[in-house]
Amino acid sequence: MTATVYAVTGSRVDNTEMPLIRSRRTLGAVTPADFERLASLRRMQGIALGLLALMAVVFVISFALQERVPWLSYVRAASEGGMVGALADWFAVTALFRYPMGIKIPHTNLISSKKDDIGEGLGSFIEENFLADDVVHDKLTQISGARMAGEWVAQQPNAEKVGGMIASAGLGALTVLDDNDVRELIESLVRRHIIDPEWAPLLGRTTASFIDGGHHEALIDMAASRFEGWLVAHPAAFDRVVSSRLPSWVPGIVDRFIDDRLHSEAVRFARAVAQDRTHPFRNAIKRFLSDLGRDLQHQSALQQQLEAFKHEVFDSPRIRSLAATTWEVMQSTLVEMLEDPKSDVRIRLVKALQDFGHRLQDDSTLQYKIDVWVMGAVEHLVHNYRHDIANVITETVHRWDAREAAEKIELQVGKDLQFIRINGTIVGSLAGLAIYTIATLIIAPLVR
Repeated sequence: MTATVYAVTGSRVDNTEMPLIRSRRTLGAVTPADFERLASLRRMQGIALGLLALMAVVFVISFALQERVPWLSYVRAASEGGMVGALADWFAVTALFRYPMGIKIPHTNLISSKKDDIGEGLGSFIEENFLADDVVHDKLTQISGARMAGEWVAQQPNAEKVGGMIASAGLGALTVLDDNDVRELIESLVRRHIIDPEWAPLLGRTTASFIDGGHHEALIDMAASRFEGWLVAHPAAFDRVVSSRLPSWVPGIVDRFIDDRLHSEAVRFARAVAQDRTHPFRNAIKRFLSDLGRDLQHQSALQQQLEAFKHEVFDSPRIRSLAATTWEVMQSTLVEMLEDPKSDVRIRLVKALQDFGHRLQDDSTLQYKIDVWVMGAVEHLVHNYRHDIANVITETVHRWDAREAAEKIELQVGKDLQFIRINGTIVGSLAGLAIYTIATLIIAPLVR
């Protein structure tokens, strides 16, 4: 089976068709960026190996010719030190990630063998140095997250992004929720908080408070004015209602006289009720409402009648069907509005976010309150859960495969570690030259 993988050739990454074989040579590289790092690592390894080979060639030539050309002994000493430094640092770098040349030498392949210890040390280091109370507090006091958030969300594109995220979350919730579950939940909440509690005492107290506050006067004013207006605008309709109640043997002229008289009296009555605050009808309505409020609070028979009526209405299949239909219509409407970026809901949501952002920018008191709240919440979470956060890192490292962990780390830092080999070659050469020079020019004459 073949698959498209990235093959490293020199410093260039080529996309070629080749068997998908996981090899140590790829160090678990997967993404193009990984293969770029791998190419850089291989290039630096080539440079370090090339320096070692150069030191070996120079050593061989200078060693062979130093009897004929005495000054080549210094070159031989420098190249010899360079080879020693290169080999020593190659061993040191290789021992971090694997066994050198596959030989299981003690204290090598350190990352694989010490993976769990490294994870625990990393978690402990982060817990003690990054999640310490004073570190978190100092960092939070240096920033005003509320002001920055206000500046960001006040911009139209950002507000639209946040609005889109909120709309997507709402759509997700509406999609995931089961209609039957929602209907049952709504019915349960309505029944628990609205239907099951007794209405009569509450309505009685509300009516008594309504009357004591004199709010019924405005209601009577409005009703009387509307009734008077209707009588004036529809005299014929009033006449037909009255005439239908008169005996058929009453003469027509008498019929019209009675209609006109009653109509005039009705208009005069409605006007009097609207204008006279002490009208007997007003007092009668007040007494009626007062008695009703008192009876609702204390008469068990009336309370039972109201409870029976309430349950008869709300337990009706038609009412329950109407509630289900209402939710379906509401759900489809919400989905349609949330999906459309041009809908009123989305536009108003974006506008509200922008307004809130501008307020955050301008209101320093609000900024301070939000920053203090966020600071307190973050410090509380960090203080109580920092050990759990550090354990996430530790447990994640524990779950890594030892070889894969070593390869991933080598892929990330291996390029820089090759400079140790290069520097070791150079420093070894200089050290070898210095040691040989001191031994030849200073120690040797003293011994003679």
